[in-house]
Amino acid sequence: MPNKVRDYVYNLCKEINSNNIKVNWIHKKNLHLTMKFIGEVEDSKVNEIKDRLNHIEYEKFILNLETIGFFPNNDFIRIIWIGVNPEEKVIELQKKIDSSLLDLTSKDQRFDAHLTIGRVKNIKNREEFIKKIKDTKIEKIQFEVNEFKLMKSTLSKDGPTYEEIANFVL
Repeated sequence: MPNKVRDYVYNLCKEINSNNIKVNWIHKKNLHLTMKFIGEVEDSKVNEIKDRLNHIEYEKFILNLETIGFFPNNDFIRIIWIGVNPEEKVIELQKKIDSSLLDLTSKDQRFDAHLTIGRVKNIKNREEFIKKIKDTKIEKIQFEVNEFKLMKSTLSKDGPTYEEIANFVL
């Protein structure tokens, strides 16, 4: 993720933040677009996963930050996210990743191309928060996607920490 995107998202999070919500914002160094969540993997499978991902052929492409929203719905807001466009390019790459790992990982999961920017812990006034998100305009920042990475995520009480296992150039 380029620094211009990280900086923009960091400033956007400061804009959205208020006394109305308690959110664990994603640290800008951890900002990423998840292509596939693999889950717990035995050490013996890591090299095979790297080898399979290394054989994926796909051209680099341009994405734009597009929209802001939340998952799963208005009544139960847990994740604040930024969507990207053209989503089709990301979905095509994600499908290649998915199919290359089909017999090594969990079954297909629903995939929505997005950057998670925060995990909501509490909202005092839900309607006010929903309006704030809907009124937030996202700057259509362009950036090139020229690689993807295999990452290890370790959860702790302080949030996730990420370690790069391998890098794959497009």
